[in-house]
Amino acid sequence: MCDACGCQTHTHSHDHDHDHGHAHSRDESVIVDINRSLFAANDALARSNREHFDDENLVVLNLISSPGSGKTTLLEHTIDNLGGEIKIGVIEGDIETERDADRIRAKGVPAIQLTTGGACHLDASMIHRGFHQLQKEPGGDKIDLLVIENVGNLVCPATFDLGEHKRIVLVSVPEGPDKPAKYPKAFTSSQVFLITKTDLLPYFDFDVKEATGEALNLNPALEVMDFSATTGEGFDAWLDYLRTLVKQAKER
Repeated sequence: MCDACGCQTHTHSHDHDHDHGHAHSRDESVIVDINRSLFAANDALARSNREHFDDENLVVLNLISSPGSGKTTLLEHTIDNLGGEIKIGVIEGDIETERDADRIRAKGVPAIQLTTGGACHLDASMIHRGFHQLQKEPGGDKIDLLVIENVGNLVCPATFDLGEHKRIVLVSVPEGPDKPAKYPKAFTSSQVFLITKTDLLPYFDFDVKEATGEALNLNPALEVMDFSATTGEGFDAWLDYLRTLVKQAKER
């Protein structure tokens, strides 16, 4: 159950019979109205966030994936390779602990940890507060690239706009190639699809062409990359993609 978005399946049973078929329409309409208001408020703040980021000439990425797909490892290796060229800041989202933010800080990069305490996603208001906190960190007011590592799952994070410029969905080889079919919203709402941990392909039944094809059937505009951050194989495409985004932002 998500403490923030109410995305749980709400079911209940009765021990009495009805002789009418009203299906609790009043309760359902209240839930719909509340959810509509929640998303409208979030989207409005997301637009405000994006305008603020544009004013700062920032590129903002929102990474979404299942837990363990390699988001933090991706960030660590990105920092190792681009830290001398691009000033990077990170907002980490998790239900509890500061472990991922600590890993990023160890690389000498400003990072803020947002712990949701039960919510299965970040929202635009959290990012608004987190970004202002990040700007107070040493070097946090001079970044070129802000990366938001969302809470690990492929459901709710796909629904909430944070004000990012690009949404990046990751699937690692051990997870299997069926994630686009199972979680289509994550792929239809993203601009980039990263297949990670390709160094493990010899050990898992993962067909890169199958995963890529299913994702592109859902969203033909997706940019797809597959690589191993650990070995570096194929990683240059990701680094060049980021260089291009930052260059374009500076020319805005």
